Amino acid sequence: MVKRAILCLFILFVFTITSSVHDRANSMMLHEMIPDEAIRLRILANSDTEEDQRIKLLVRDRVRDYITELVHDIDHIEHARNMIEDHVPELETIVKRTLQEEGVSMTSSVEYGRDILFPDKVYGNLFYPAGSYEAVLITLGAGDGTNWWCVLFPPLCFIDFSNEETVAQAEEAEFEDEEQEEVEVKFFLLEWLGLS
Repeated sequence: MVKRAILCLFILFVFTITSSVHDRANSMMLHEMIPDEAIRLRILANSDTEEDQRIKLLVRDRVRDYITELVHDIDHIEHARNMIEDHVPELETIVKRTLQEEGVSMTSSVEYGRDILFPDKVYGNLFYPAGSYEAVLITLGAGDGTNWWCVLFPPLCFIDFSNEETVAQAEEAEFEDEEQEEVEVKFFLLEWLGLS
């Protein structure tokens, strides 16, 4: 009877600690501030196959290098907007040439606008809310694959956003980790008390 009482108290203690750590982790999740006047780059892969993701990253590298060079010395958002808007045809050419060089036969589109939709994203402890943002959107083929994005202006494309996950995926992974830890603690405790 005493062992069962100790077991119950310990489980309650573990649950309280786990809840406290979870709440603290949620409150520490940062809301990464991207300036209101920013221009993003979002590239939608055709699919999540290894080859389509490889093509997406190749397009990313070429487009990012080109635009970074364009806006390198620009320090005002209006100048960056005009520069990027004027060079959309060149971006289309870069994307098409990349696909041709890789022997890939798929459609592509390049769009620049102020109402490009982005989903919620979590990168490490940084949270980026969903919404409509000013961006260059490149869609490869069906555009059904995992996307890649960065901030072109001010130039923040040196940040690695490639290890992305949605908010739902992050919460699910965190929940699974907590469940596994809880099961392991209970198993150890039961064994220790001789109840298993």
